[in-house]
Amino acid sequence: MKEVTEVLQPGPAEALSSLLDVEMPDLDRDGLPLLWHWFYLLDRPAQADLGPDGHPLRATIPAPPEPGRRRMWAGGRVRTCGPLRCGLPATRRTEVLSVQEKQGRTGRLTFVVTGHKVIQDGQVVVDEEQDLVYRDAASGRAEMATEEPEVPVADGEWAIDVSPTLLFRFSALTYNAHRIHYDHDYARDVEGYPGLLTHGPLQALAMAEAARRQGIGGELAFDYRLVSPLFDHQGLVVRAEAAEGETVTTVRDRHGRRTATGTVRR
Repeated sequence: MKEVTEVLQPGPAEALSSLLDVEMPDLDRDGLPLLWHWFYLLDRPAQADLGPDGHPLRATIPAPPEPGRRRMWAGGRVRTCGPLRCGLPATRRTEVLSVQEKQGRTGRLTFVVTGHKVIQDGQVVVDEEQDLVYRDAASGRAEMATEEPEVPVADGEWAIDVSPTLLFRFSALTYNAHRIHYDHDYARDVEGYPGLLTHGPLQALAMAEAARRQGIGGELAFDYRLVSPLFDHQGLVVRAEAAEGETVTTVRDRHGRRTATGTVRR
């Protein structure tokens, strides 16, 4: 288990609000919105502990199963159990909950579930599980796929301009040095991607923010899944639709291909 403790300051929340042009929450009244804890209590590994891909190789949870494996964020589950407030200390406790080996179409896959609990004033206020997948290194450069015509942004959808600058700034806010999000040559030539990869957490956050735009707040449970890679040149369009007792969220690219899904429940 690993613990990180710090006094939460409003600066990261203000930076995120400016980055995505979203409403700044009333931190004194409501605390941090759903998923905004991702910008606090961060791991800050030594430069010497980073691997060639920018991810830590050691002194981190979870550690890569072996050198050279590629890491992907596959989804997760988050439950808020009370307001997480700025101006007060908080502690994040992290541990590996499970590891499972499978054989996929492209080779070996290692599925790792990591648990995080954020504690403030002796109470667990965020209880989270993150699903990560490690795969073998790609071989060769990816070809740019032929894409369908663009699907216009409809009423109730929110389009985010996914530029290299936005991806770089999001990486900086989360202290994420993974080069697939800001180093185009590395992403193409080493990892075999056709462009910069849009962060899974950015897509999840966009879905949570789309739900917040509909007035969803308070103590919430959010399950989400990344279903397909999303690259910078493909855009990001998010939607949240209220259903009985829950809000269903989706992310698609500008051509209509779905890349993430989620459900927010009170």
